[in-house]
Amino acid sequence: MEIKEARFIISNTDVKKCPVPNKPEYAFIGRSNVGKSSLINMLTNKKSLAKTSGKPGKTQVINHFLVNEEWYLVDLPGYGYAKVPTAERKKWEKFIRKYILERENLYCLFVLIDSRHEPQTVDIEFMEWLGTNKISFVMVFTKIDKLNTGELDENIKVYEKKMQESWDEMPCFFITSAETRQGKTELLNFIDKINRAEQS
Repeated sequence: MEIKEARFIISNTDVKKCPVPNKPEYAFIGRSNVGKSSLINMLTNKKSLAKTSGKPGKTQVINHFLVNEEWYLVDLPGYGYAKVPTAERKKWEKFIRKYILERENLYCLFVLIDSRHEPQTVDIEFMEWLGTNKISFVMVFTKIDKLNTGELDENIKVYEKKMQESWDEMPCFFITSAETRQGKTELLNFIDKINRAEQS
């Protein structure tokens, strides 16, 4: 798939105010500072479609972008650590979970994982919550350019072992780098395959 156009549609904190659910929707989420905005910009060939920042917690609303007039890419606020008051974080968590559970045209959730770190409890618990609620998701390892091949392979093996404590097998995953653009083709082809299957 080639992304020819990606444009901002709306930001909000209420699932009821999201666009009419008449197109496939793919949402991106992860811990604060996991590289989510950079990955979205890389996928869409836009330098500033999603706002990037070295400061965790930049995304604070549900952002909808329409891609090729065919499907929505959704940028969700990060979970976990962010330099915002606890009450504000809890408010984010409430509307994020409401969106995930109630958005009927959400075809898949991309859960971003920083490939440099060992499995984080907040990521594991979030994915277990998705599984319990039967939400379709895939894992996306980010920032792989920061590791050599051996380090990356070892970190993924550690993650696979950890995931198998709760799952029969490792969920589908992709490895990506916003810097080298690795993983772009695979992610977009994955989305395209789902879209085509739904249309047939």
